[in-house]
Amino acid sequence: MNLTLKIWRQKNNKEKGKMVTYKVQDISDDMSFLEMMDVLNEELLKKGEEPVAFDHDCREGICGMCSMYINGHPHGPERTTTCQLHMRSFKDGDTITIEPWRAKGFPVVKDLVVDRSAFDRIIQAGGFVSVNTGVSVDANEIPIAKDVASEAMDAATCIGCGACVAACKNASAMLFVSAKISHLGLLPQGKTEKNRRVQRMIAQMDAEEFGACTNTGACAAECPKSISLVNIARMNREYFAAKVASEA
Repeated sequence: MNLTLKIWRQKNNKEKGKMVTYKVQDISDDMSFLEMMDVLNEELLKKGEEPVAFDHDCREGICGMCSMYINGHPHGPERTTTCQLHMRSFKDGDTITIEPWRAKGFPVVKDLVVDRSAFDRIIQAGGFVSVNTGVSVDANEIPIAKDVASEAMDAATCIGCGACVAACKNASAMLFVSAKISHLGLLPQGKTEKNRRVQRMIAQMDAEEFGACTNTGACAAECPKSISLVNIARMNREYFAAKVASEA
């Protein structure tokens, strides 16, 4: 298939960016979106032009680095990561618009690459267990109810890609933060830090200047790992309970 690509090009976060149009030809339906971008960059290099900078690592839908805003959707028209999006999702002659995540907390580094280290700082603020857990124990030594374990593991599937922020009109990071709080706080090993964790992680989220949640559900609708809005409700309950406990 032959495609027209409108791609955001920006040298760095100090300079203004702009949309640049490129043509790519003979793209296979079986290519992933990132493989199509590789084809474009090979052509640009042959012409002596600078290739388009974009993030990628595992290309298996695990690392969360392939953060592209494609035709108005984080990661593209399918509910998956960009690296797992295949070109069969598009048609011959299509025009595809490709942009970086748009959020104050995710400043553009170059072209389609954004700095997502704000997520790392949020995790560092409370994503740990400080209680002495002793030596390594057998995985089944601590009994955990099946429904609790399932909820914790569902929350733990969050890959921190930032699609929730990109989808939200307020650039809120609450789906990501609530997933991390849930998967740690639901398990017995994380109960000791529960109150401190939720307050510290939310405080760091606010410090990173992400927006507030207004419950539109766009984040969950676009999340490639189907993280549930239930986690946000749980986080809010835990936060208010922790505040009351700390002020008592």
